[in-house]
Amino acid sequence: QVQLVESGGKLVQSGGSLRLSCATSSSIVSFNIMNWYRQAPGKERELVARISSSGSTFVADSVKGRFTTSTDNAKNTMYLEMTNLKPEDTAVYYCHGMLWGRFYWGQGTQVTVSS
Repeated sequence: QVQLVESGGKLVQSGGSLRLSCATSSSIVSFNIMNWYRQAPGKERELVARISSSGSTFVADSVKGRFTTSTDNAKNTMYLEMTNLKPEDTAVYYCHGMLWGRFYWGQGTQVTVSS
């Protein structure tokens, strides 16, 4: 069974940086697409960043210039590097991937940014 496990979320001050990790139980190069989503209290889950099997990336306008995503294929891990964090970045961050036509979610990791 494919598993995605996020880690790295914590409480940080505004302007700080954080790196989230998503470890996969399957070879990460097999995933067609891997995404980072986030969900703040009372809000819908939103796409934050995406990386495809070709290596192309996408980041949402709300985090452009502050967040980047990458993978370490040897470690089967995807990362979300977050800089200049703002209180509005407070949310549960989820890892999501598509593998052989099926979708998988991690359990989420909480990021809280204090002002």
